Amino acid sequence: MSRGGSQEARDGERSRGPRQRPVQPARRVAFDVLRAVSASDAYANLVLPSAIRDAGLSAQDAALATELTYGTLRRRGTYDAIIAAASERALEEIDAGVLDALRLGAHQLLRTRVAPHAAVDESVTLAAGEAGRGAAGFANAVLRRIARRDADAWQASIEEAARSDDERLGLRTAHPVWIIRALRRALAAEGRDEELESLLDADNVAPEVTLVALPGLAEPDGAARPYAPTAFGSPGGDPGAMVLATGGRVRVQDEGSQLVALALVAAQPVRTGERWLDLCAGPGGKTALLAAEALRDGAILEANEVVPARAGLVRNALRAVPLDVPVTEEDGRELAAARHGKYDRILVDAPCTGLGALRRRPEARWRKSPADVPELAALQEQLLAAALDALAPGGVVAYVTCSPHLAETVGVVESVRRGRTDITELNSREVLQRVVRTPIELPAPLSGGGHAQLWPHRHGTDAMFLALLRKD
Repeated sequence: MSRGGSQEARDGERSRGPRQRPVQPARRVAFDVLRAVSASDAYANLVLPSAIRDAGLSAQDAALATELTYGTLRRRGTYDAIIAAASERALEEIDAGVLDALRLGAHQLLRTRVAPHAAVDESVTLAAGEAGRGAAGFANAVLRRIARRDADAWQASIEEAARSDDERLGLRTAHPVWIIRALRRALAAEGRDEELESLLDADNVAPEVTLVALPGLAEPDGAARPYAPTAFGSPGGDPGAMVLATGGRVRVQDEGSQLVALALVAAQPVRTGERWLDLCAGPGGKTALLAAEALRDGAILEANEVVPARAGLVRNALRAVPLDVPVTEEDGRELAAARHGKYDRILVDAPCTGLGALRRRPEARWRKSPADVPELAALQEQLLAAALDALAPGGVVAYVTCSPHLAETVGVVESVRRGRTDITELNSREVLQRVVRTPIELPAPLSGGGHAQLWPHRHGTDAMFLALLRKD
């Protein structure tokens, strides 16, 4: 884009400081979070709560900031297509900060009841603050063009220009084409590919707040969730206040995450003195749940997290449990290789694309690419193989990912098992049925295998994958 002229001109405009009206605090917070996500690869779910607190937003403004942030992030790809059409420019030609202001404005104009003049004026002010008066004029023109048509008209226009059915579906549901195809293949592995659009729609619905009551340390204080006996819905208000009031014995955690951790414990009877390991523990939610179970069952738990900042989060999560749990900061592959045959249960919650948590981390769909998958799958295989070697005979590994991508799930398990005669796959679906409050629908994969796959559209959880492997 012209972006308001040359770089020198834009710098001059910034230094002269174009006269700007103040931006409503909720919009300012939303924009600042969008910039952090775009410029610093930040995660909105980590940045937004502190931004709301720092701005001192009221409950009403906090709700608006949350809707503007997540709504804009979820449908970024769709808004980008609309912005490109309205501006008649390639997105790469638009200043990054101005583009975020346009995305925020487009969301308000097309998906909220915000008054159009407020959506345009304040987005223009944000653009001016990023790139000067020239950018303000550009943003004003683009947003006024967008405002002339409603969401349905714009949707029909951009879909008409799509080059394939999958691209059309991607524009309609705000998912990159490669993710649509990966999710279709994962559903087809269960004979359920007709559920694809329901899954894509579920990715665009804000999830209900789910909490965990650490067993033996707290009791659920809200409506019970259907499956995990430790899970309950938020009774209202700020869940952070409940977490603080209980010293972390109650905490926010997806029900699917609770289920896969509980399944490791339920895979077979626990003997007093067992040694457990959470190999990739950050940020510590599953670690805390395992620690509570270990305390109750007389087991010994260790945790490892290679990223120091995330290791700090693990230690913080463990403060709620009166159990000494050492937290190391090593490469999980090296740690497991050095402890051959030591552990009775190991959780491998492997780094992954996060395609199963797009409801919570909508930015992941625009941040990841198909090129990320092979590197992650190789790491996942190495972590799982090392964990199996670190098992004592009769021990169990729970291999878990928050992704249904077949290359990160069954592909990893099959690759690691290939050539090994000392591993038996347990039936994870049967184990989960023993864990849950009410029966849970878990269809067997068409190709066989004992793994289990949870889904947001079917179970109301993140799309967690679970395989339980026992060392003979």
